[in-house]
Amino acid sequence: MKKLLNSKDTMADDMIAGFVAAWPDLVTTGTTGRIVRRRHLRTKGKDGKVALLIGNGSGHEPIAMGFVGEGLLDANAVGDVFAAPSADAIFEAIEDVTGDAGAVLLISRHEGDVINGNGAALMAQDEGLDVRPLLMYDDISSAPKGKEEDRRGAAGTIFIYKILGAAAERDRSIGDLMDLGVAVRDATRTLGAALRPGTSPLTGAPMFELPDNEDAIGMGVHGERGSGRRPMGPARDLVRHMVDALMEDRPIAPGTEAVALINGSGGTTMMELLTVYGEVASYLKEQGVTLTSPMIGSYSTTQEMGGFSISLLVPTPEMLDLWRAPHGAPQFPPIHLQGG
Repeated sequence: MKKLLNSKDTMADDMIAGFVAAWPDLVTTGTTGRIVRRRHLRTKGKDGKVALLIGNGSGHEPIAMGFVGEGLLDANAVGDVFAAPSADAIFEAIEDVTGDAGAVLLISRHEGDVINGNGAALMAQDEGLDVRPLLMYDDISSAPKGKEEDRRGAAGTIFIYKILGAAAERDRSIGDLMDLGVAVRDATRTLGAALRPGTSPLTGAPMFELPDNEDAIGMGVHGERGSGRRPMGPARDLVRHMVDALMEDRPIAPGTEAVALINGSGGTTMMELLTVYGEVASYLKEQGVTLTSPMIGSYSTTQEMGGFSISLLVPTPEMLDLWRAPHGAPQFPPIHLQGG
């Protein structure tokens, strides 16, 4: 697979340079070139809001760099391709954006992210900063029901980014934000399916092997093994299998309103993703569940991997209001009032 790059050593830096050049009124780099932050912060001074930030490996864009902006993230510490940034790099991002109100450090549950994120939070706390790590996980294929805290972070973590970002913009306290983040996490479930592998820009090799006549259920964002494989068939059959698994893990009562996030893995067309959404909406309607305010597109990606994930959030009225709130992040879509 051919890749557009100058050098394997500068891929992340070249990407960041292009991002900042594209939206200079909204974002800038921080203490180091691997920190992307809001150009106009609201986190400093006695009236500043709580900061919201994350560190993550590159190669999955637009998450999380593209989500830096008003109403979402204040900063993103960007690591090498598929590698978490160091604890020192995340600590530098914390220092760049944290004021008197403190900061919530989002950590998607992957080993390197957890180790380095928690290390950075401890470093910040030693310096007198009120920084609280929030562990995010939602992938039902990575650990059984009852062991949710062992699950991987997947595309459903996007609900936390947006809802906490909007709440922080409304000057909610750090304690309130942590409680809200836990509540959103507990109300979210995700399951993915892969149709074909992406190619690592570091090695040029496929990230896993998958026969042309099979789908992989629960494949992780780095090609981690999921819950099994199924023969290729109509999209309707695959979607219903996935929705059944999500509903078994966290049942949604008839008469409930839910939000669906249909995330493409990087090599899946909008035609396919809209087909998936239509099947999800139709199947849930049969069960008395109405969808609203969807997010459909490729936002948490693995290069050109073919596939998608379905994330379902059962929101409180407050969560839904925050999910729909306007924002200023360059690569996060507007969330409209209704779906179907």
